Amino acid sequence: QVPLVESGGGLVQAGGSLRLSCIASGRTFSSYAVGWFRQAAGKEREFVATISRSGRRTYSAASVKGRFTISRDNAENTVYLQMNSLRPEDTALYYCAAKSTITDEAKWTIRDEYDYWGQGTQVTVSS
Repeated sequence: QVPLVESGGGLVQAGGSLRLSCIASGRTFSSYAVGWFRQAAGKEREFVATISRSGRRTYSAASVKGRFTISRDNAENTVYLQMNSLRPEDTALYYCAAKSTITDEAKWTIRDEYDYWGQGTQVTVSS
């Protein structure tokens, strides 16, 4: 088990910024790739960004590329999602997820590929 807890969500105006955090419990956090997903009301959960075990590799969805940055600090068991230039369409419940892997890749974009999930943190962007 890898309990994950997200934080950092809130209400922000369009054009503003937020930084989400995903904190994991356990001593093997560096054995997991981590992804961020989001789910807007009435829509499917969608991929946002993912980061490899070491943090050297990242991959982001086209809709957030250039605005959102994923990073991690394995010493702190934490993954971050820095969100800049926020838009009303970024409004959603944001989840982090962890995938056990032996490779240092950032390629997992499908919800079912992940093993553990947090409870989510709400991001609301007003126009």
